[in-house]
Amino acid sequence: MKKLIMENTQEFWQKRWIDNKTGWDIGYAAPPITDLIDTLTDRDIRILIPGAGNGYEAEYLHKAGFRNVYVMDIAAMPLENLSKRVPDFPGEHLLNENFFEHKGLYDLIIEQTFFIAIDPALRYEYVRKMKELLKPGGHLTGLLIFRNDPSPGGPPYVDTKENYFKYFEGEFEINKFEIAQNSIKPRAGWEVFIDMVKML
Repeated sequence: MKKLIMENTQEFWQKRWIDNKTGWDIGYAAPPITDLIDTLTDRDIRILIPGAGNGYEAEYLHKAGFRNVYVMDIAAMPLENLSKRVPDFPGEHLLNENFFEHKGLYDLIIEQTFFIAIDPALRYEYVRKMKELLKPGGHLTGLLIFRNDPSPGGPPYVDTKENYFKYFEGEFEINKFEIAQNSIKPRAGWEVFIDMVKML
């Protein structure tokens, strides 16, 4: 794998948190994802949320009784925030790691603003790593923010829905890749809800 660029380093993201440059943080779990969580019945599945930030989706899962929720962020500060907010969240499930170096196997990986935070040069590596971390038949599910007029810089690195699709086509069985119907108002019409399955 190519050397990680500055925007994928711990120092870069920790400084973003310290400087409060966290425009992606809406302060609660995204409704399309909580709606998904509400359909899950097996509380023992292994779930990973990479680039989770303050981990509101993890908090929602934890309070709903899911026992194997793992939260990953390259910056320590948001994990500390989650730990303070939810003191009984298992400390060993807070992973201050680089996603691309992580080892593990999961039934479900939740995508929420992580894909657009990494440099586009690493997006095929993102797809490869997701496949590596998912169990056969495991799901990659969540939200991608898109624009019809792509952002020239970043992060966040926002692109068109069609360009996003190209990264996953042929790599996953794509169940859903559609405009989210219950996005928060500022993101209405600009979020794609995805549900993809690792091919057996």
